[in-house]
Amino acid sequence: MKILIAEDDAVSRAKLIAVLKAQGHEVTATEDGMEAWGAWQIAQLRVIVSDWDMPELDGLELCRRLRAFQAPNYTYFILLTGATGRENFLSAMEAGIDDFMTKPVDPEELRARLTVAQRILGLHQELSTLQGLLPICSYCKRIRNDRDEWSSLEGYIEKRSRAEFSHGICPDCYKKHLEPHLGPP
Repeated sequence: MKILIAEDDAVSRAKLIAVLKAQGHEVTATEDGMEAWGAWQIAQLRVIVSDWDMPELDGLELCRRLRAFQAPNYTYFILLTGATGRENFLSAMEAGIDDFMTKPVDPEELRARLTVAQRILGLHQELSTLQGLLPICSYCKRIRNDRDEWSSLEGYIEKRSRAEFSHGICPDCYKKHLEPHLGPP
C-alpha cells in the first residue's frame, strides 16, 4: 500500500518509515500536518498514519480537513499518540479517525491495523462500484430510481446532473423507423 506519514519527531518518523518499508509499503513521509495536507491534496494517498500532537496542524485537524474535502476515494486514517484515556479516544473518533494507536508503535500491531485498513478500503471500493450501477430496463431503457419507480433515462440524468438532452435520429434508426413511413422519394 501507499502510505502517507505525518510525524514531527525525526526519530519516530525514521522508525515508522523503516517499519512500513520493511512490511512492503510505499511511504511518503512529512514532518507536520500542514506538509501532510499538501502532500495528500496532490496524491490523495488512501492511508494516513499521523501523529496527534504536531506544530501548525495537528493530527485531528488534518483528519477534519481530509473528511471535509470529500474526495472521490476514501482515505483510512490512523492516529498515533502518547495520550491515553476515554476522552482522547472519543475526541479522535469524533474528528473522523478510523483507528487509534498509542506510542511507541508496535510493528506487528501496525501490520494488523493496516490489514484492516486494506480490507475496509476494499469494501469502500466495492460499495462505490455497486452504487454506480444503474438498474435499467433492457427493452424500454427506462431506469428505476431510489423509490422503485421507473422513469426515462434522460429524466433521471437531468435530475442528477447539469446535462440537457437534444434529440435527433441516427442514420440506422432513420432507415428502420422513418423511411418506411415516408413513401417513395
